[in-house]
Amino acid sequence: MFPKKIALLILFLLISNISTSQTLNSNKTFLYQGRVEKLQNDEVILIGTASSVSFNFTGTKCSISLQSVDSYEHHNYVSLVLDGKYLGKIRVEKGAVQSFPIQVTSNKKEHHLEIYKNTEAQSGNILFAGTTAKLTSISFKKKKKIEFIGDSITCGAASDGSDVPCDQGEYLDHHNSYYAYGPRISRAIGVDYLMSCVSGIGMYRNWNDENKDEAIMPDVYQNLYLTKDASKPKYDFAFQPDIISIALGTNDFSGGDGKKERLPFNSEKYVSNYINFIKMLYKHNPNVQIVITNSPMVNDDRSVVFEDCLNQVKKAFDTDKAHKPIQIFKFKPMKPKGCIGHPDVEDHKVLAAEYGPFLKKLLNEK
Repeated sequence: MFPKKIALLILFLLISNISTSQTLNSNKTFLYQGRVEKLQNDEVILIGTASSVSFNFTGTKCSISLQSVDSYEHHNYVSLVLDGKYLGKIRVEKGAVQSFPIQVTSNKKEHHLEIYKNTEAQSGNILFAGTTAKLTSISFKKKKKIEFIGDSITCGAASDGSDVPCDQGEYLDHHNSYYAYGPRISRAIGVDYLMSCVSGIGMYRNWNDENKDEAIMPDVYQNLYLTKDASKPKYDFAFQPDIISIALGTNDFSGGDGKKERLPFNSEKYVSNYINFIKMLYKHNPNVQIVITNSPMVNDDRSVVFEDCLNQVKKAFDTDKAHKPIQIFKFKPMKPKGCIGHPDVEDHKVLAAEYGPFLKKLLNEK
């Protein structure tokens, strides 16, 4: 027999509606964004990095109900933003649905709460099970859209040791998707965004795997949950971004942990997989502008090889008149200050400052 909460979750999944675009519930009181799965009764599973639910309410009292619902029952995190002010992270323990009170201090007649999944898809999922708030209607303006595809850097992984120091806790304790470069850029230039990123993942091999035991991005991207689990729903490509930014290669160029077998970097495999991945994206997003980037973490001789690979990918589409020419963006080398060699939240601010004007210019040219 399944435990009651697992049985209920399975029932929810069977009758759920998939959404990977910016959508409202039927009563227009909740706004869902990112890789999410909508359930009945206005509940939603936040799956991907920075996926979110937001709503407007009146009064000074508000609590939200959340639950970590991943298969191995792990804790998780969300970030809260109230009336445009970042409140910080809250930890959602494993187990039953938990209620979290939201402190309202302003005298505004109407308030706006945004709940962002702080961790990534592979850290498990978060069920938003409702709120006690007195809801009012919510709407959204149609904006231009950017999708950010990448690895742990894109996810904002290991970037925040403010609550749990880097030398303590677990990997997911140091995530902060809200301050990752993609969401930072999107807020700064006024666009909607979708995050499709997985720590350790690569284009043809992962950080410590030669695509033998672990799935690479081309294997998981078309699954809503960014896994190879065939029981999970497919990604519906409803978002239809104006720009897709792809930042994959840091892990392909990685030397791994030095213990597991690591073969020399294979440029041919990397380029071939990249080209096929872009062809798949074009099939579902025919009008998109694609930008491919290097990595601020890949330096020295590897950066020369990396740049050559990106040029080969771009060149493969030079005669493709059906789509916009692929653009290449190059981050400056960086010495990261975050946990286990990753950029911290201030480093992400630097990355956003570099990349944001480039993306804004492309959008203005559309």
